[in-house]
Amino acid sequence: MIDLRQLQALSAVAAEGSVARAASRLGWSQPTVDYHLRNLDRLVGTDLTTRSTRGSKLTAAGTLMLERGEEILGLADRALTDVRDLAQLGRIRLRFGTFPTAAARLLPGISSRVSELGIELDATLEELAPLVTRVNQHTLDAALVYAANGYQLPFRAEVHTTHLYTDPMLLALPESHPAAKRHRTFDRQALLTLSGDSWVMGSTPGDTLDDLLREVFQAEGHKIDVAIRTDDYSVVLGLIAAGMAVALVPSIVGNNPPEGVALRPIEDPRFARELLLAAPAGPGGPSAAVRQLAEAVRRSISALG
Repeated sequence: MIDLRQLQALSAVAAEGSVARAASRLGWSQPTVDYHLRNLDRLVGTDLTTRSTRGSKLTAAGTLMLERGEEILGLADRALTDVRDLAQLGRIRLRFGTFPTAAARLLPGISSRVSELGIELDATLEELAPLVTRVNQHTLDAALVYAANGYQLPFRAEVHTTHLYTDPMLLALPESHPAAKRHRTFDRQALLTLSGDSWVMGSTPGDTLDDLLREVFQAEGHKIDVAIRTDDYSVVLGLIAAGMAVALVPSIVGNNPPEGVALRPIEDPRFARELLLAAPAGPGGPSAAVRQLAEAVRRSISALG
């Protein structure tokens, strides 16, 4: 197993260009630096440095090890900082906003995980546009939000976003629909054949996935017929099961569709919902509590399978 001191020695040699100067930089003796470099060479099975009268430099293998090693050292430093910061915080409350779809599936798991760390959540359920506004106004400490792949939400400069998960969108349509029988997946052209159908779209402005869908159809001269607007996916799926419309739904809610609903993947990678944790942050980034919240969200998503 890699010893962090081996990576520190390699990093110092890369920065200083010699073992002697690396030892001075680290406050170690030169034999100690040599010892850790030799052990790392043996561990990987090749030389990571070359030495000459002009000093030391990294081999190609050493350069790759340095790149990975600096990531490991950075994570180790962050782990120490986070745990120390969290230990100093004691019990803390976070004002946390999330959209209802995520709350239904994820909020219990998130609350349980952060509670074990001494973090309590004051949870607020709102749709996307109000969540963005409240984060910008600093009336929420963090919010779980989403955006279509490639779309930027209108956050202020001091708001930091952390990518948590990519949730592919699915096309939901009645099982009796001719297109459901004709296509197992939908590419752009197959999707455009639904231009004459009635669609269910969100009732709250600012949904980037609705914007993307409109743009794709408008680019080919089609206008979407929005028959019903709702932000409740259980209602969306019920309407589709009744044969009344088609819609896009996130895969996170499509595990057990009601009878009569066919779910089809969309081949265009733009049709994916990027889940983000947004939080006001200073120059050093989000607080330790917010970083722990982000990790709790990731684990709660993973637990859904």
